[in-house]
Formats: sequence, C-alpha cells, structure tokens
Amino acid sequence: MKIKSYVAGQWVLGSGDFRDFHHAVTGEKIAEVSSSGIDFKTVHEFGRKTGGAMLRKMSFHERGRMLKALAMHLHEKRKQFYPISYMSGATKKDTWVDIDGGIGTLFVFASKGRRELPDEPFFVDGNMEMLSKNGTFVGRHICVPLEGTAIHINAFNFPCWGMLEKLAPTLLAGMPAIIKPASQTCYITEAVVKEIIDSKILPEGALQLVCGGVGDLLDHVDCQDVVTLTGSATTGLKLRTLPSIVQNSVRFNMEADSLNCCILGSDATPGTAEFDLFINEIVNEMTTKTGQRCTAIRRTIVPRNCTAAVLDALRQRLDEMKIGDPAIEGVKVGPLVSRSQVDEVRKVLAQLKNDAEIAYGGDESFEIVGGDSQKGAFFPNTVLYCDQPLRNTAPHNLEAFGPVTTVMPYDSIDEAVELAKMGKGSLVGSVFTGSDA
Repeated sequence: MKIKSYVAGQWVLGSGDFRDFHHAVTGEKIAEVSSSGIDFKTVHEFGRKTGGAMLRKMSFHERGRMLKALAMHLHEKRKQFYPISYMSGATKKDTWVDIDGGIGTLFVFASKGRRELPDEPFFVDGNMEMLSKNGTFVGRHICVPLEGTAIHINAFNFPCWGMLEKLAPTLLAGMPAIIKPASQTCYITEAVVKEIIDSKILPEGALQLVCGGVGDLLDHVDCQDVVTLTGSATTGLKLRTLPSIVQNSVRFNMEADSLNCCILGSDATPGTAEFDLFINEIVNEMTTKTGQRCTAIRRTIVPRNCTAAVLDALRQRLDEMKIGDPAIEGVKVGPLVSRSQVDEVRKVLAQLKNDAEIAYGGDESFEIVGGDSQKGAFFPNTVLYCDQPLRNTAPHNLEAFGPVTTVMPYDSIDEAVELAKMGKGSLVGSVFTGSDA
C-alpha cells in the first residue's frame, strides 16, 4: 500500500523518492511512503487560517465535547486498527496499550476540558493585581489560543497513542495540529487519521498528517507555533537549533533519551512480595512492545548480595516469554519494528558489552515460534550484568531500544541513589521496598 498524507483538506500521495517498509514478522513489503511534492508553507497556512480560526471560536467546553465525541467514535472503531498494528510486530497486549490507551487520553482531556476549564474560549489566570496605589492601574493575565499550528513529530513505538496524547491537549487549547509520525509505523497512524477525518467530528484544518520526510516543514514556523519531538537527543538538538526555531523563539518541547531505572531495596530479599513484584516489573518492561518504550527499565539496580538471586529469577521468567509471531497462541514477545532496528540494537549491545557481560540471551541464534527468523525483525530477550556500574558508565549512557536491561549492584543506599542519577534524562525510576525508612 502507498501511504498518503492529509494536507490542506485532501489526501495526497508523494510524488517520488518512496521509502519501503516491511512486515516485522515476515519481512514482506507492506508499504511505501514519501512526502515529496508537498507544499509545506501551504500546509502551515491552511492549519492557521482554516483549522485555527474555527477552533478559536469554540469554548473549552465545546472543544471538550468534541474530544469526547471523537473518543467515542474511535473506541467504537478501534478493532479495525488491530490487524494493522500487528504488522509492526505488536502483540495483542501491545496493541491495546497503543490504540485503546491512546483513545483513553482523548476521554481524559475531554473530561478535564469540561470539568476544570470555563465555558469560554479563553482562560483567566489568577487574581487581579493592583499595580498602582489607588487602584487606577491594575493587571490580570488572560490565556488565549496561539494563532499558529502545533507540529508534533512522533516516535515509531506508539503510532496511535503518541499522536492522540498530543492531539487531545492541542485541540483543547484551540490550536490545529500537524502530525508527523515516524515513517516505520506511519501506516498505523494513517489508518487512525483516516477514521478521524471521515467522522467529520473535527473542523477542517484542525488535523493534518504528513507521512514521509519532514522536508522544509520547520522552516515556516514563527512565534505563534509550537513544535514537539519524541525521539532521540541527537535529532532534538538538530531541530532545536534550526534558525527558524531559534530566531522566532518557537516553543520547542522534547522528550528524548532517558535510561529509566528500577531499584530493589535491601529489605526486599527473595521470598518477599516486593522481590516478586520487582522481577515481574522488570520482565514486563523488557517485553512489552519488545522493550521499545521510553519507559522500559534499562538499569536494574539491586543490592550486591541479591545479584545472583535476581539474575536467576530473571532467567526463569524470561524462559517463559516465548518470542515469535504475535498471532500464534502463547507468544508473549513479538519482533522489533524492523530489521534496521535489529541492527541498531545489536550495535548498541556490542558497545554495552565493553562495560558489561551477557547474563542471559544476546545470541545471534535463538528459538522463535512462527515468523521468519531471517527476514523478520526478531531479537532475543537480553540481560547484561555490570559489576562496577560507578566506574563503567556505558549502561548509563547507551540505550539498546529493545528487550534489553542491565543488572548492576550497589553496596549502600547512597550508591544506589548515585547510580539512579547517572541515567540523567527526564523520565522516572521506581523503588521496590517494604521499608518506610
């Protein structure tokens, strides 16, 4: 299938330079995409003048009701997206997280718009401030929609949820959106957007979709626009420093590389509920979406005297997680999104092995259930062990974006805290303990 973009009120096919994409399980070609030939200046103007003008006339409550109507419509149609999602290697559970979870964000923001914001097209922020002694000069903040567009550049791992979680607050704020999905899974985003457009719930111009390259899309932004990126820190730095963004002080929001951690408390020894929950969480975060999540636990921080027990427990649990074609009963872990992603994860794994040793998996050959081991994008669940994590820093700086985690020991609470902070980034860490101390 040839993936189209939806711009300026019509579906458009790229004029050339198509890029091919393949089924993650079988390796068969399933799609080709290009944005060549799109006039991105026109795309911007259409969003600002057509979609933005309509949204700005609506009150928060009207926008909230619009979001609820869209959420209900997509919820009713959600099952038609599942087979398309499976082509990316997603299991049924992965698909639910992406599609049903994404629709859930629409419901959340619809509710917030109607319950927490006024039935007006603007929002008064704070009390009136007296700026002169006798009250002849006062000031008050009022929030109104920006008159530009919100450009959302998204990652490949959540093609539905990643779009809808950004689209919902954008529309609630009265701004039109231009969605630029990652090309690897843009066919899923396209299917959802087609259903949104066909529903006619949103005003024309409120949502546009660009599938393929970004072209000169960001060369036309100004101070009324917003740009968001979910992707790598390298890409973020490149975009953040574009002249059009710097010179126009464009609002730029980035969610990039961050190596989450999970810490096992010294009291959570084998046999405790906390230990079992800890192991379950590590395995769940390693295998959901085949580890292709920004929230995946890359650094497993444990008391040194529990290291062997943790590694044994992980081996036992991961042995139960069958890898293969998600359509086959009993398969728990699907392939990565593409063969190129397999190559990327192997490249990072090779670098990690300079500072850590393989404790489980990591092999070139491993057993899969169904699928094509040569053409499919399968990768083994892999656990590394870094004995000196304060000295060997690769596990804190390199992210293998797949079913990979590194176990690292600590000798004191202060050491555990120091290790947690070495991951940097903007995401989270978890602590499993039964102690309040």
